[in-house]
Amino acid sequence: MLTTIQDGGRRGYRQAGVIVSGPMDALALRVANLLVGNSPEVAGLEITLLGPTLRFEADHLLALTGADLSATLDGESLPLNRPVAVRRGSELAFGPARTGCRAYLAFSGGLAVPAVLGSQSTYLRAGIGGLEGRALRAGDVLPAPGPTPAGQRLHQLLLRPQSGPRWVATSWFPEPALTPLPTAEPVIRVLRGPEYDLFTVVSQRAFWEEEFTVTPQSDRMGYRLAEPELQRRAEQEILSSAVTFGTVQVPASGAPIVLLADHQTTGGYPRIGQVITADFSRLAQVPPGGRLRFQEVSLAEAHYWYLHQEKTLQQLQRGLALFHYR
Repeated sequence: MLTTIQDGGRRGYRQAGVIVSGPMDALALRVANLLVGNSPEVAGLEITLLGPTLRFEADHLLALTGADLSATLDGESLPLNRPVAVRRGSELAFGPARTGCRAYLAFSGGLAVPAVLGSQSTYLRAGIGGLEGRALRAGDVLPAPGPTPAGQRLHQLLLRPQSGPRWVATSWFPEPALTPLPTAEPVIRVLRGPEYDLFTVVSQRAFWEEEFTVTPQSDRMGYRLAEPELQRRAEQEILSSAVTFGTVQVPASGAPIVLLADHQTTGGYPRIGQVITADFSRLAQVPPGGRLRFQEVSLAEAHYWYLHQEKTLQQLQRGLALFHYR
Protein backbone atom coordinates (compact mmCIF):
# COMPACT_ATOMS: atom_id res chain seq x y z
CA MET A 1 0.00 0.00 0.00
CA LEU A 2 2.74 2.45 1.01
CA THR A 3 6.34 1.36 1.53
CA THR A 4 9.08 3.99 1.70
CA ILE A 5 12.73 4.19 2.69
CA GLN A 6 13.22 6.09 5.96
CA ASP A 7 16.21 6.78 8.17
CA GLY A 8 16.66 8.94 11.27
CA GLY A 9 15.43 12.01 9.39
CA ARG A 10 16.59 15.12 7.54
CA ARG A 11 17.67 17.19 10.54
CA GLY A 12 19.13 20.68 10.68
CA TYR A 13 17.12 22.38 7.88
CA ARG A 14 13.81 23.38 9.44
CA GLN A 15 14.88 27.02 9.61
CA ALA A 16 14.83 26.88 5.77
CA GLY A 17 11.41 25.20 5.70
CA VAL A 18 12.74 21.69 5.00
CA ILE A 19 10.92 19.12 7.12
CA VAL A 20 12.55 16.27 9.03
CA SER A 21 10.54 13.31 7.62
CA GLY A 22 12.00 10.05 8.93
CA PRO A 23 10.04 7.13 10.42
CA MET A 24 6.58 7.44 11.90
CA ASP A 25 7.61 4.93 14.58
CA ALA A 26 11.24 5.86 15.24
CA LEU A 27 11.53 3.46 18.17
CA ALA A 28 10.65 0.47 15.98
CA LEU A 29 13.21 1.43 13.32
CA ARG A 30 15.93 2.05 15.91
CA VAL A 31 15.37 -1.36 17.51
CA ALA A 32 15.36 -3.09 14.11
CA ASN A 33 18.68 -1.47 13.23
CA LEU A 34 20.31 -2.41 16.52
CA LEU A 35 19.24 -6.03 16.09
CA VAL A 36 21.15 -6.34 12.79
CA GLY A 37 24.29 -4.55 13.93
CA ASN A 38 23.55 -1.11 12.43
CA SER A 39 23.62 2.26 14.11
CA PRO A 40 20.08 3.26 15.14
CA GLU A 41 19.57 5.90 12.41
CA VAL A 42 20.37 3.72 9.34
CA ALA A 43 17.77 3.62 6.54
CA GLY A 44 15.26 0.77 6.39
CA LEU A 45 11.77 0.21 5.01
CA GLU A 46 8.59 1.64 6.53
CA ILE A 47 5.74 -0.68 5.51
CA THR A 48 2.18 0.59 5.95
CA LEU A 49 -0.83 -1.73 6.46
CA LEU A 50 -0.29 -3.94 3.38
CA GLY A 51 3.30 -4.90 2.67
CA PRO A 52 5.15 -5.77 -0.54
CA THR A 53 6.65 -9.06 -1.63
CA LEU A 54 10.46 -8.97 -1.55
CA ARG A 55 12.85 -11.48 -3.10
CA PHE A 56 16.43 -11.54 -1.83
CA GLU A 57 19.10 -11.74 -4.51
CA ALA A 58 21.86 -12.21 -1.92
CA ASP A 59 22.22 -13.53 1.64
CA HIS A 60 21.01 -11.01 4.22
CA LEU A 61 20.57 -10.42 7.92
CA LEU A 62 17.32 -8.59 8.65
CA ALA A 63 14.93 -7.69 11.45
CA LEU A 64 11.24 -6.82 11.36
CA THR A 65 9.69 -4.70 14.11
CA GLY A 66 6.58 -2.62 14.76
CA ALA A 67 3.16 -3.76 13.57
CA ASP A 68 2.24 -7.40 13.02
CA LEU A 69 1.45 -7.50 9.29
CA SER A 70 1.35 -11.31 9.03
CA ALA A 71 4.86 -11.53 7.57
CA THR A 72 6.08 -14.84 6.10
CA LEU A 73 9.44 -16.01 4.76
CA ASP A 74 9.13 -18.71 2.12
CA GLY A 75 5.61 -19.33 3.35
CA GLU A 76 6.51 -19.71 7.05
CA SER A 77 5.55 -17.21 9.73
CA LEU A 78 8.34 -14.69 10.39
CA PRO A 79 8.83 -13.74 14.06
CA LEU A 80 9.03 -10.07 14.98
CA ASN A 81 11.75 -8.32 16.96
CA ARG A 82 14.73 -10.59 16.38
CA PRO A 83 17.59 -10.96 13.88
CA VAL A 84 16.84 -13.28 10.98
CA ALA A 85 19.47 -14.73 8.62
CA VAL A 86 18.11 -15.45 5.12
CA ARG A 87 19.66 -17.15 2.12
CA ARG A 88 19.66 -15.87 -1.41
CA GLY A 89 16.38 -16.61 -3.21
CA SER A 90 14.20 -16.38 -0.09
CA GLU A 91 10.93 -14.49 -0.45
CA LEU A 92 9.36 -12.23 2.18
CA ALA A 93 5.63 -11.54 1.93
CA PHE A 94 2.97 -9.84 4.04
CA GLY A 95 -0.70 -10.51 4.76
CA PRO A 96 -3.39 -8.61 6.64
CA ALA A 97 -2.53 -6.33 9.55
CA ARG A 98 -3.16 -8.06 12.87
CA THR A 99 -2.04 -5.29 15.21
CA GLY A 100 -0.84 -1.77 14.42
CA CYS A 101 -0.33 -0.39 10.95
CA ARG A 102 3.41 0.24 10.36
CA ALA A 103 6.19 -2.35 10.28
CA TYR A 104 9.92 -1.63 9.92
CA LEU A 105 12.39 -3.80 8.03
CA ALA A 106 16.09 -3.23 8.66
CA PHE A 107 18.93 -4.83 6.71
CA SER A 108 22.40 -5.24 8.15
CA GLY A 109 24.50 -2.66 6.29
CA GLY A 110 21.47 -0.56 5.33
CA LEU A 111 20.38 0.46 1.82
CA ALA A 112 22.61 2.12 -0.79
CA VAL A 113 20.40 4.97 -2.00
CA PRO A 114 21.58 8.60 -2.38
CA ALA A 115 21.32 10.95 0.57
CA VAL A 116 19.59 14.32 0.08
CA LEU A 117 20.60 17.00 2.60
CA GLY A 118 22.27 14.33 4.66
CA SER A 119 19.34 11.89 4.79
CA GLN A 120 17.99 8.95 2.81
CA SER A 121 14.45 9.51 4.11
CA THR A 122 11.70 9.70 1.50
CA TYR A 123 9.65 12.91 1.48
CA LEU A 124 6.83 12.16 -0.93
CA ARG A 125 5.43 15.67 -1.36
CA ALA A 126 8.82 17.07 -2.39
CA GLY A 127 9.88 13.94 -4.30
CA ILE A 128 13.25 13.68 -2.58
CA GLY A 129 15.17 10.96 -0.76
CA GLY A 130 14.64 7.23 -0.75
CA LEU A 131 14.27 5.59 -4.15
CA GLU A 132 13.72 8.43 -6.64
CA GLY A 133 11.73 10.34 -4.00
CA ARG A 134 8.73 8.01 -4.23
CA ALA A 135 7.08 5.01 -2.64
CA LEU A 136 8.24 1.58 -3.76
CA ARG A 137 6.43 -0.14 -6.60
CA ALA A 138 6.49 -3.50 -8.35
CA GLY A 139 9.78 -4.30 -10.08
CA ASP A 140 11.97 -2.03 -7.95
CA VAL A 141 15.44 -3.28 -7.04
CA LEU A 142 16.84 -2.02 -3.73
CA PRO A 143 20.64 -1.86 -3.67
CA ALA A 144 22.03 -3.14 -0.38
CA PRO A 145 25.75 -3.31 0.41
CA GLY A 146 25.35 -6.44 2.54
CA PRO A 147 25.87 -7.16 6.23
CA THR A 148 28.20 -5.21 8.50
CA PRO A 149 31.07 -7.25 10.00
CA ALA A 150 28.95 -7.86 13.11
CA GLY A 151 25.96 -8.79 10.96
CA GLN A 152 28.07 -11.14 8.86
CA ARG A 153 29.30 -12.98 11.96
CA LEU A 154 25.76 -13.43 13.25
CA HIS A 155 24.55 -14.57 9.81
CA GLN A 156 27.27 -17.23 9.67
CA LEU A 157 26.50 -18.32 13.23
CA LEU A 158 22.82 -18.81 12.41
CA LEU A 159 23.24 -20.43 8.97
CA ARG A 160 26.37 -22.53 9.32
CA PRO A 161 25.38 -25.64 7.31
CA GLN A 162 25.35 -24.86 3.60
CA SER A 163 22.50 -27.32 3.08
CA GLY A 164 20.51 -26.22 6.13
CA PRO A 165 17.25 -24.21 6.31
CA ARG A 166 16.72 -21.22 4.05
CA TRP A 167 16.33 -18.87 7.01
CA VAL A 168 16.88 -18.93 10.77
CA ALA A 169 15.79 -16.46 13.48
CA THR A 170 17.50 -16.11 16.84
CA SER A 171 15.83 -17.61 19.88
CA TRP A 172 16.46 -14.39 21.83
CA PHE A 173 14.75 -11.02 21.53
CA PRO A 174 14.86 -7.60 23.22
CA GLU A 175 13.17 -6.54 26.42
CA PRO A 176 9.41 -6.72 25.65
CA ALA A 177 8.93 -3.17 26.99
CA LEU A 178 10.91 -1.91 23.98
CA THR A 179 8.85 -3.83 21.45
CA PRO A 180 5.25 -3.93 22.69
CA LEU A 181 2.64 -4.98 20.18
CA PRO A 182 0.40 -2.01 19.28
CA THR A 183 -2.80 -1.93 21.29
CA ALA A 184 -6.34 -1.10 20.23
CA GLU A 185 -7.62 2.26 21.46
CA PRO A 186 -4.36 3.34 23.13
CA VAL A 187 -4.08 6.06 25.75
CA ILE A 188 -1.66 8.74 24.49
CA ARG A 189 0.08 10.89 27.13
CA VAL A 190 0.04 14.61 26.40
CA LEU A 191 1.27 17.91 27.82
CA ARG A 192 -0.93 21.00 27.75
CA GLY A 193 -0.13 23.09 24.68
CA PRO A 194 0.74 26.81 24.63
CA GLU A 195 -2.82 27.77 23.61
CA TYR A 196 -4.67 25.33 25.89
CA ASP A 197 -6.41 28.17 27.71
CA LEU A 198 -7.96 29.48 24.48
CA PHE A 199 -10.44 26.58 24.57
CA THR A 200 -13.67 26.41 26.51
CA VAL A 201 -13.82 24.47 29.75
CA VAL A 202 -16.18 21.98 28.10
CA SER A 203 -13.71 21.40 25.26
CA GLN A 204 -10.79 21.08 27.66
CA ARG A 205 -12.68 18.41 29.58
CA ALA A 206 -13.66 16.63 26.37
CA PHE A 207 -10.03 16.57 25.21
CA TRP A 208 -9.07 14.47 28.23
CA GLU A 209 -12.23 12.42 28.70
CA GLU A 210 -13.57 11.57 25.24
CA GLU A 211 -12.36 9.15 22.54
CA PHE A 212 -11.20 10.41 19.16
CA THR A 213 -11.27 8.52 15.86
CA VAL A 214 -8.44 8.67 13.31
CA THR A 215 -10.14 9.49 10.03
CA PRO A 216 -9.20 8.12 6.57
CA GLN A 217 -8.08 11.67 5.66
CA SER A 218 -4.86 11.03 7.60
CA ASP A 219 -1.34 10.51 6.30
CA ARG A 220 2.32 10.85 7.28
CA MET A 221 1.81 14.59 7.78
CA GLY A 222 -0.85 14.21 10.44
CA TYR A 223 -3.86 12.39 11.86
CA ARG A 224 -7.18 14.16 11.41
CA LEU A 225 -9.40 13.27 14.35
CA ALA A 226 -13.18 13.10 14.43
CA GLU A 227 -15.47 13.73 17.42
CA PRO A 228 -15.67 15.50 19.65
CA GLU A 229 -15.17 18.96 18.15
CA LEU A 230 -13.20 21.38 20.33
CA GLN A 231 -14.37 24.97 20.56
CA ARG A 232 -12.44 28.12 21.44
CA ARG A 233 -13.61 30.74 23.92
CA ALA A 234 -13.46 33.39 21.18
CA GLU A 235 -12.80 33.49 17.44
CA GLN A 236 -9.16 34.47 17.25
CA GLU A 237 -6.12 33.29 15.36
CA ILE A 238 -2.51 33.09 16.47
CA LEU A 239 0.72 33.98 14.75
CA SER A 240 2.36 31.06 12.98
CA SER A 241 4.46 29.28 15.58
CA ALA A 242 6.76 26.29 15.82
CA VAL A 243 5.23 22.82 15.66
CA THR A 244 6.76 19.39 15.94
CA PHE A 245 5.94 15.67 15.89
CA GLY A 246 2.99 15.14 18.23
CA THR A 247 1.70 18.73 18.29
CA VAL A 248 -2.11 18.69 18.53
CA GLN A 249 -3.54 21.61 16.55
CA VAL A 250 -7.19 22.61 16.35
CA PRO A 251 -8.37 24.44 13.21
CA ALA A 252 -11.58 26.50 13.09
CA SER A 253 -13.62 23.37 12.32
CA GLY A 254 -12.88 22.10 15.84
CA ALA A 255 -11.54 18.73 14.60
CA PRO A 256 -8.03 18.22 16.05
CA ILE A 257 -5.00 17.36 13.91
CA VAL A 258 -2.06 15.48 15.45
CA LEU A 259 1.12 16.26 13.51
CA LEU A 260 3.39 13.37 12.53
CA ALA A 261 6.67 12.64 10.72
CA ASP A 262 6.05 14.80 7.63
CA HIS A 263 4.66 17.75 9.61
CA GLN A 264 5.24 21.32 8.45
CA THR A 265 7.73 23.52 10.27
CA THR A 266 5.25 26.13 11.57
CA GLY A 267 1.49 26.34 12.01
CA GLY A 268 -1.14 28.97 12.70
CA TYR A 269 -3.74 26.86 14.52
CA PRO A 270 -3.95 26.89 18.34
CA ARG A 271 -1.94 24.09 19.95
CA ILE A 272 -4.07 22.44 22.63
CA GLY A 273 -1.56 19.71 23.44
CA GLN A 274 1.78 18.05 22.76
CA VAL A 275 2.19 14.26 22.72
CA ILE A 276 5.20 13.19 24.79
CA THR A 277 8.15 11.67 22.93
CA ALA A 278 7.85 8.34 24.73
CA ASP A 279 4.38 7.84 23.18
CA PHE A 280 5.26 8.65 19.55
CA SER A 281 5.53 4.93 18.78
CA ARG A 282 2.13 4.17 20.32
CA LEU A 283 0.59 7.07 18.38
CA ALA A 284 2.13 6.09 15.02
CA GLN A 285 0.62 2.60 15.17
CA VAL A 286 -3.03 3.72 15.30
CA PRO A 287 -4.59 2.83 11.92
CA PRO A 288 -7.25 4.81 10.05
CA GLY A 289 -10.53 4.14 11.80
CA GLY A 290 -8.72 3.47 15.06
CA ARG A 291 -9.60 5.25 18.27
CA LEU A 292 -7.45 6.85 20.95
CA ARG A 293 -7.68 8.83 24.16
CA PHE A 294 -5.46 11.57 25.57
CA GLN A 295 -4.13 11.59 29.14
CA GLU A 296 -2.57 14.66 30.74
CA VAL A 297 0.90 14.31 32.24
CA SER A 298 3.40 16.76 33.68
CA LEU A 299 6.65 17.89 32.08
CA ALA A 300 8.56 15.98 34.76
CA GLU A 301 6.68 12.79 33.85
CA ALA A 302 7.40 13.38 30.15
CA HIS A 303 11.11 13.74 30.93
CA TYR A 304 11.07 10.58 33.06
CA TRP A 305 9.46 8.37 30.40
CA TYR A 306 11.71 9.77 27.65
CA LEU A 307 14.86 9.09 29.68
CA HIS A 308 13.57 5.64 30.63
CA GLN A 309 13.02 4.77 26.97
CA GLU A 310 16.46 6.04 25.96
CA LYS A 311 18.16 4.20 28.83
CA THR A 312 16.49 0.94 27.80
CA LEU A 313 17.62 1.45 24.20
CA GLN A 314 21.17 2.08 25.35
CA GLN A 315 21.10 -1.11 27.40
CA LEU A 316 19.94 -3.03 24.33
CA GLN A 317 22.70 -1.46 22.23
CA ARG A 318 25.38 -2.36 24.79
CA GLY A 319 24.09 -5.90 25.18
CA LEU A 320 24.00 -6.48 21.43
CA ALA A 321 27.52 -5.06 21.06
CA LEU A 322 28.77 -7.60 23.59
CA PHE A 323 26.97 -10.38 21.74
CA HIS A 324 28.13 -9.36 18.24
CA TYR A 325 31.75 -8.80 19.20
CA ARG A 326 32.31 -11.62 21.69
